[in-house]
Amino acid sequence: MKPKLKMRLGDLLVHESVITDEQLQQALAAQRDSGRKLGQALVDLGFVTEDGLLNFLSQQLSIPLLDISQKQIEPHVIKLISEVQARRLKAIAIEDRGDRVLIGMSDPADLSVVDTLSSILPKAIELAIVREAQLYNAFDTYYRRTEDIASFAQALATEHQGEEEFDLNVMDNSEEDTTVAKLLQSIFEDAVQMSASDIHIEPDESALRIRQRVDGILQESIINERNIASALVLRLKLMSGLDISEKRLPQDGRTNIKIKGRSIDVRVSTMPVQHGESVVMRLLDQSEGILTLEQTGMPNRLLHRFRLLLHRPHGLILVTGPTGSGKTTTLYGALSELNKPAKKVITVEDPVEYRLPRINQVQVNSKIGLDFSSVLRTTLRQDPDIIMVGEMRDHETVEIGLRGALTGHLVLSTLHTNDSISSAIRLLDMGAPGYLVASSLRAIIAQRLVRKVCQNCKVEYKPTSEELFWLHNIEGDFPKETFQRGLGCQSCHQTGYHGRIGVFELLEMSESMMNALKDSDTAAFSRVAKESPGFFPLAKSALEYAKQGVTTVEEVLKLVEMVADDEEKLRELELISDDQQKSLSGGTDAPV
Repeated sequence: MKPKLKMRLGDLLVHESVITDEQLQQALAAQRDSGRKLGQALVDLGFVTEDGLLNFLSQQLSIPLLDISQKQIEPHVIKLISEVQARRLKAIAIEDRGDRVLIGMSDPADLSVVDTLSSILPKAIELAIVREAQLYNAFDTYYRRTEDIASFAQALATEHQGEEEFDLNVMDNSEEDTTVAKLLQSIFEDAVQMSASDIHIEPDESALRIRQRVDGILQESIINERNIASALVLRLKLMSGLDISEKRLPQDGRTNIKIKGRSIDVRVSTMPVQHGESVVMRLLDQSEGILTLEQTGMPNRLLHRFRLLLHRPHGLILVTGPTGSGKTTTLYGALSELNKPAKKVITVEDPVEYRLPRINQVQVNSKIGLDFSSVLRTTLRQDPDIIMVGEMRDHETVEIGLRGALTGHLVLSTLHTNDSISSAIRLLDMGAPGYLVASSLRAIIAQRLVRKVCQNCKVEYKPTSEELFWLHNIEGDFPKETFQRGLGCQSCHQTGYHGRIGVFELLEMSESMMNALKDSDTAAFSRVAKESPGFFPLAKSALEYAKQGVTTVEEVLKLVEMVADDEEKLRELELISDDQQKSLSGGTDAPV
């Protein structure tokens, strides 16, 4: 079926008074300069909205405008158009209707594309208009590399049938080497397409598991060809400069790959396990650049206070949270703001994740004695204004960092604790003198990442009575009882979530807090910190996002459980008093 316009799109829009002739001429000029289609040029110039243009086309062509965001397309239908053709033609097969195939297009008025589709498809076509953003989301959702991965894995297993180990001698431009490379390329492409932060390759007794961490949650696929595991590990070791003969000890390496024009930095960690070697790869998209502090999700009230702290001449600022909570992202955002010609900045990291101009970045190498404490001692003799220490790992690093902050340097660092109050207590627990912590520590930011509700499939949701009980423990009585959650759609890969955002808690040191730290009185410090007027706990910050529809009640309660677990550990260590235990539980047996 060929759509027919009575006249060219631009002339028709002018004839129907949707745009003026002058606007059409401007759009045509923009089209000639950029090579974009006329419709896109009109939208970019603001002369029409995308929805307005699509509805206009729908009426003129008598073609329906479809919302495919929550539609499930059958795999055999998707295969009717290859990914290369689908992306080039901006068209997708939506439904097999017996003698016809329903095709979604962003521009059904393009007759050359319609002719091409008619020639490559085995059946007559029926057209529908689809928003371009939904079209690209569908491409990323349905044209995953799952089948390619399975196909290459099967080919590799066939080449090494009966072999448990991969022979290094074939890694020389051989057919086997090419198959391994294609398999890894497909694994990386699929991970990047899914916006995965990590890839896990885990050999099991009878299968090979490949898992991707997307928005903090692992998603698993299984390859039955167990014997290809050693081939993948060998290739990854060669790529990242690791010792291919060493299989008994863990190793860490690094490599860089290009995926669809994007530069991806890959941190590789291997570990011997029962059925071979497990490999975990952290993916860092260098082409996206460093997030600003605003992009982390830090609220304005907290962001203003944090910036004031960053521009103080000296003192220690800690960013704390468990692994994967976004601490490094926050620190790099702070460093990018502090990176001025008038300031000398030195970082001590393991590893250096992002390269920053003008900043002196030191990679720790414990094998040659270049550890945090030794580098930090040298750093203080390099006349820095600002020092960033990747992590406070031991007593020596903590004490040197604190003394550096005391002697006129601004020191930024991270600590693996669950909240800001326990972070100051952890410094004392690591052996730092109370007077030194009190004199040097200026502020602590604790943070987490919570998943954001998919805006495409969000619906209103009323929490259960059990969930409301926990929410009331966080804040007490509040009128808000309707929240948002995602049903699951192609945009969020049926999870109901899309992306993550930071939740923050800022604790600034007051005189009474410093006095408590000076006396190493952890119970008094914890009590005074909680009563501080500017203190806004993590749980309440997450609840604010839930009220705004940014995240879900489920994500809030997950965060509450993590903080509660940490407080329970402090109780076991008798670091807080009986009275404080009651206040932490809100006067009930339920932790918050």
